Amino acid sequence: MAEPVRTRRIIVAISGASGAVYGARLLQVLRGLPGIETHLVVSDAGWRNLQHELGMERPAAQALAHQVHDVNNVGAAIASGSFQCHAMVVAPCSMRTLAAIAHGLADNLLTRAADVMLKERRRLVLMVRETPLHLAHLRNMVAVTEMGGIVCPPLPAFYLRPQTVDDLVNHSVARVLDLIDVEHQLAPRWQGLEPNAP
Repeated sequence: MAEPVRTRRIIVAISGASGAVYGARLLQVLRGLPGIETHLVVSDAGWRNLQHELGMERPAAQALAHQVHDVNNVGAAIASGSFQCHAMVVAPCSMRTLAAIAHGLADNLLTRAADVMLKERRRLVLMVRETPLHLAHLRNMVAVTEMGGIVCPPLPAFYLRPQTVDDLVNHSVARVLDLIDVEHQLAPRWQGLEPNAP
């Protein structure tokens, strides 16, 4: 008799940086995988970007997650360290959200959930989106890294010869799935070049 698949909870947060497609695509992929339960929290600016960048209204985004939490409800389950959670991804992560996490502000459910991930020594991945970066941005990234978080900007990888924007998005989301230890077939893996390749 096969062992039952153990459910792993993953929090997906969408903040107000450009790049709402990363959070939406991550939710789509996770929704199709067995043994994954997703919890979604979106900032006010995140909802605006989902609509502006993707034409995605709230009901469509909410349907991608197993459970949706109001960003202002700091009493939600994901605000507690007793909530058993495998990982959290902020996709995208604005500089405001990065700063709040770096300084432990926990001023809404999104930043509180991230704070919980750090204090409980669980996997936290921030898909930070901004350019160019000034010194405060860089220092906040260092602070989060020193606390155990992973800063993972969604940078395009051209060595895989992407043909579409979807290819670029899928590659970045695939890298995040690797970081949170979720098996996937979303994007090809680098197989290396022949030794005599130019």
